[in-house]
Amino acid sequence: MEIRKLNSLRALAALIVFVTHFSDITHWLNGSLGGGSGAYGVMLFFLLSGFLMSFLYLDTKFSRANIKRYVLARAGRVLPLYLVIVFSSYLLTQNNYDILYNITDLNSLIGHLLFMHGESVLWTIPPEIQFYIILLVFWFLAGDRKGYIYLLIVTFMMFWYLADFPRVFGEIKSIHYNIFSTLRTLPYFFIGVIFGLHYKLFKVPSYMKSNWFILALCLIPLLYPEFSLINEGDKKRMWLSYEVLFVMSTVFFCVVFLIPDNNIFLANKVGDFLGKVSYSFYLLHMPIIGMVNEFNLNIELKLLLSLSLSVFFAHLSYVFFERPIANKIRSASNKKKINI
Repeated sequence: MEIRKLNSLRALAALIVFVTHFSDITHWLNGSLGGGSGAYGVMLFFLLSGFLMSFLYLDTKFSRANIKRYVLARAGRVLPLYLVIVFSSYLLTQNNYDILYNITDLNSLIGHLLFMHGESVLWTIPPEIQFYIILLVFWFLAGDRKGYIYLLIVTFMMFWYLADFPRVFGEIKSIHYNIFSTLRTLPYFFIGVIFGLHYKLFKVPSYMKSNWFILALCLIPLLYPEFSLINEGDKKRMWLSYEVLFVMSTVFFCVVFLIPDNNIFLANKVGDFLGKVSYSFYLLHMPIIGMVNEFNLNIELKLLLSLSLSVFFAHLSYVFFERPIANKIRSASNKKKINI
């Protein structure tokens, strides 16, 4: 069962990150769309991930065969491009080519391979992988102990609020780690999990659904530091703000539950295309923006060129690398394909 409108939401999340980084790097619009606002796109990614993993797996049997399919599907989707970028970044950096990401030494490489931390946009992959592991616990409980899932989530959220999570990071034998990057993202995964658990059961009456709920997406720019009405000291908290968590969860709820599935702005071929290539678009856009910024062009041409090249190379990566490898990995299980 495909929820088509989520493809466009995934594309929107990637575009939010792209625009933020473009604004920061080129100072487009005086950097007003930057300042860390790409976090809101990443939050959408994590809400989507929690929702989809819950929706796809938690009502299936927790068995060795299903776990194998789950692991192969997730590994096949996330790891190939990530590993290519990590190794390429390391090799290029060692040869003084600052083209991809700055992975300077062997310890930094090991930290990326062990999902202990990530350079630039790669920081989001360790929390994603760690969430996949946590989901196995939820899956185990989902059979006849589903109440414990809610108990664990509520306990964590209370601890998250009371502890206000200090920035737990450092080094183990010169290998960087960043526990904070995982702790601060889990609430978004968990909210997605809760929505996923209820998606098939929670039937919204047709009279409550409306295309007008798409306007909820307009709440996201209002969170940007440049436009936010939040007190100055709280504008940069983002990941540690319950206000932000509430707003982003509300936006996600509106898209998933209240906007009709056939909404023309979300369920369309452009959204389908951009949603499919959003992962490679996300991982590749930063070095592309950096290279384009070196050209002597006006800012509008830089924006158009950066966006076009990011989509182009993301498409090439998806069609000729990511999808073929993911299909080969999944077919190795000799089981029914899972749509990723």
